[in-house]
Amino acid sequence: MEALVADSFLAGNAMNRRAQYQFGAVLPQGPRGQVDSGLGKRVARGTVTLIAPTGMISKNMERRVIDGVEIVFQLAPGSEAPAEMLMYFPQFRVLDMAEDVTHNMHNLYTIRGSEVRDGNLWSRYISEALQAFGDKTDVVIAQHHWPVAGQARVIDLLKKHRDMYKFINDQSLRLLNHGYTAAEIAETLRMPGSLEQEWSARGYYGTLRHNAKAVYQKYLGWYDANPANLDPLPPVENARKMVEYMGGAEAAIARARDDFKKGEYRWVASAMNQVVFADPTNRAAREVCADALEQLGFQAEAGTWRNAYLVGAMELRNGMPKIPGFSAVNADTIKALSNELFFDFLGVRLNAAKAEGKTMVLNWAFSDSKQRFMLTLENSALTYVAGKQAPSADATITLARATLDAVTLQQTTFTDAVKSGLIKVDGDPRKVDELLSMLDTFNLLFEVVEPKAKT
Repeated sequence: MEALVADSFLAGNAMNRRAQYQFGAVLPQGPRGQVDSGLGKRVARGTVTLIAPTGMISKNMERRVIDGVEIVFQLAPGSEAPAEMLMYFPQFRVLDMAEDVTHNMHNLYTIRGSEVRDGNLWSRYISEALQAFGDKTDVVIAQHHWPVAGQARVIDLLKKHRDMYKFINDQSLRLLNHGYTAAEIAETLRMPGSLEQEWSARGYYGTLRHNAKAVYQKYLGWYDANPANLDPLPPVENARKMVEYMGGAEAAIARARDDFKKGEYRWVASAMNQVVFADPTNRAAREVCADALEQLGFQAEAGTWRNAYLVGAMELRNGMPKIPGFSAVNADTIKALSNELFFDFLGVRLNAAKAEGKTMVLNWAFSDSKQRFMLTLENSALTYVAGKQAPSADATITLARATLDAVTLQQTTFTDAVKSGLIKVDGDPRKVDELLSMLDTFNLLFEVVEPKAKT
């Protein structure tokens, strides 16, 4: 639960915006628009809810009998998800590989943004499942795609996916240790023929190129060790100087049109991106960049890449979509946050500039759970200590967690909750108002293929 909720909240706003690019939900469906996401046809558009589990699996190979069905749970954290697990059903000789074995190459890094996954661990978990259940399995299923029946086919599928993730991890590390950068590894690495011709190992969702970069990121981070890349100019300033060096926007666009005719779409997209960031009102640059992105999208094997290219092209031509943004913040997900995670999220929302030079200490006392927290604002950072109350706090706030959730969801205001008796404040209530005034509300739609609007 903690891994799920933390992923949705702490960086959730940015992930949700980027997911529009990965999954292409804003694109029209069809041969020139959204076809699918590679892993499935499309993301469901229903209501986002979260039902807390009634039991937790905490031990590897833990056995449970649920409604008469025996299940063996194999823990696989750090593979497709921070809290991944696989399941074996001995009565039916069925192995559920969750998202660790599907009918395409999965993501060691997902382009919507998330923690990098460990290819070595991923491979090891598949190997563990193969050893534990391979000779006892007649059918393998997963949370996406279709089942595979027949023990020989099951074992072949597991072996190939075990070896695919190990290959990506180890060969990326080999090239990394030869001094190759992430981009150079992605350009160099090729799958062995035995896996390249395997349907279930093709890059319809994840790709070898961005998974190889993920391995680099996991072990060495974003910096490629070239000092010229240690602290480059930010995007807009870099773009303006780059366009100046190109001889101006008109000259750059003319060259880009010639390169477009040659099919050099990767370069054209990159060059025109510079012109757009230097001057987002340059209609010609936006159109040429969009044309190049569109061609890259039509050529992409991965559904995720296709969607990203085509959404970028659409926004260059038409601007950001006029749609309500998707948010994981709702009554169910807020309720699932622990108090600790709630205060972590509060810290993420703190606007450091507004908090500059301000200090305060607030005690929080939850009447339902009896939990106590000391929240401190100092040095433009919000920190908390669980189980402690400061005797000299600026204010002590006593409330039920449900009331705090209602305030967060804007179902009521803090002031109205105080007036109605749902919140009791001992001390200076103005300090609470002051803190709330420092918190950012995130815009679910922000610029991606052009400069950010000034805030």
